[in-house]
Parts: sequence; C-alpha cells; structure tokens
Amino acid sequence: MFIQRFFLGALCFSALCSTAVSAFAMDDAQVTTEERTQLLELMDTSREQYLGLIAGTNDAQWKWKPNPERWSVGECAEHILRSNEALFAAAKQALEAPANPEWREKTKGKADLLLTVMPNRRPMGAGGASAPMEIRPSGEPSRQSIIERFTRLYDEIEEFALNTEQPLKAHTTEHPFPVFNTLNAYQWVLYVPLHTVRHSRQMIEVMETEGYPSQ
Repeated sequence: MFIQRFFLGALCFSALCSTAVSAFAMDDAQVTTEERTQLLELMDTSREQYLGLIAGTNDAQWKWKPNPERWSVGECAEHILRSNEALFAAAKQALEAPANPEWREKTKGKADLLLTVMPNRRPMGAGGASAPMEIRPSGEPSRQSIIERFTRLYDEIEEFALNTEQPLKAHTTEHPFPVFNTLNAYQWVLYVPLHTVRHSRQMIEVMETEGYPSQ
C-alpha cells in the first residue's frame, strides 16, 4: 500500500511539474508589452510614411522609372502590398501549425536581426536579395486599389497585434532566405512594417532621382 501511494504521489508530482513547465513555456512564448508597443508604433509610422509618399503622386510620377531595371514608385508600392500580404499569411500559417518545441533555439535573435537588416536598404538596392516572382509587381492594380488593400491589411494586422493572446513565439514556419530560416509568428508580423519602411525608402530613391517628373 505504501509503495502504491508512493508511486501515485510521484506520478502526480511529475504531472504537476510537467504542467507547470508547459505553462511557463507558453508564458515565455507570449509577446511582451514592450514588444507589442514597439510593433504597433512601427505599424503606425510605416503606414503614415507609405500612404504619405504615394497619396500625392500623379500618373506620370507613379509610372516613371529611372531605368528599365529599376522599379517605379507604383511598382514599389505594389511590391510592398503583395509582400506584406504574404508575410501576414506566413504568420497565420505558423499559428496553424503545432508549437515548435525548439522555437527558442531556432528563432533566437531573429527579431533583432529583422530590426537591424530590414530598414537599412543600401542605395539602389545594391547587394540586396531579389524578390521572388510571386511578390514582384505586375503593374495591374490601380493606385486606388493598392491604397485600399494596404489600408485594409494594416487595419487587420494592427487589430491582431493589439488583441492577440496567442503564444506567437512558439509557432514557426520557414523563410525562403537562408539568412532568416525559421521565424516565429511574432517575427513574421514584425517583418511587415519593417519591410514597408525598407521599400518606402526605395520609393524615396526614385523620387530623388534626376528626371523624376514634377507635379
């Protein structure tokens, strides 16, 4: 009887410890207040910059290209939209997958990497990665359509970032570029405003190039 009670107590203690560790792991995977605040601030500032840059462009400015190999303001704006739609879809895909037990090791330091690398575009994009075909601009959406889709997407992401209580960091999916590899759902969402900033700077480069049409 004593042995039975001993093993039963040991099993209960083990289950309790396992539950406690699991709960701690999920708490650890939550976005912190500081991270949430930073993300929302980046969303606000990147939205304002993007819309401010394209709102006042005329048709000539929207379509003008410094040379055949570089994108126009309109093409940059479309690329930002299509990429951000894909980035948020990747975050959702990560959340649909089971929690990755190796998420800490696999994603350690990646948020800081994104914050460092993404906004710091080199002049003319020198040395940068080429965009996959799926997110390259097609030239088909109108300026108004791009603005409307961008605004809807940002509204959805900001609402998600403000209200989600899911353990975003525990759910991961793979990035096609080896420099990033595994990213968690929080990092995929953080990627969105940073990507907007990066290519808004590309639009500014176009606007500052000699020959850019005047109003």
